[in-house]
Amino acid sequence: MDNLAKARMLAVLVPAALLGGAYVGQYAFGLYPCEMCWWQRYPHFAALVLGVIAYVAKPPQVWTALAGLAILTSGLIGGFHAGVEYGWWEGITACSKPGAGVDIMDFNAAPLIRCDVAPWTLGGISLAGFNFLISSVAGAAIVALAAYRK
Repeated sequence: MDNLAKARMLAVLVPAALLGGAYVGQYAFGLYPCEMCWWQRYPHFAALVLGVIAYVAKPPQVWTALAGLAILTSGLIGGFHAGVEYGWWEGITACSKPGAGVDIMDFNAAPLIRCDVAPWTLGGISLAGFNFLISSVAGAAIVALAAYRK
C-alpha cells in the first residue's frame, strides 16, 4: 500500500472512528456534548466528506490533504477545549460560565452542558484532550503522507 492509499484510508477512518466514539459516548453513556464539543465534531464531518471525495475526485492528494487539515483543525479546537476544562484559560462561550442565560423555570429547555467541566477522564485526560492528541497526530500524518512523493 502506497502512502497516498494509507493517507486516504486514514482520512476516512479517523473521523469516522472519532465521530462514532462521540456518538456512542453521547447515546450509550449520557456524555452529552457542550458547545465546544460540537465545534470539534464539525471539522470531522467535513474531513469524512473530503476523505470520501479523495477516492473519486482528482487530484486525490489535494482532497486527502484537505481532509487531514480538517482533522487537524478539530484537534486544535480540542486542545483549546481541554485547556478550558483544565482551567488553563477561559472559554469564549456562555457554556463556560455557570448559569449564563439559563432560565431554571423552563422545564422544556435542553440541559446546559458546561464547557469548562470534563464529564469523563481517563488518566487525567478528558475527551477533548484525547481528541487533541489523536486528531493532531492523525491530521499531521495524513497531510504528510498525502504530500510525500517518492
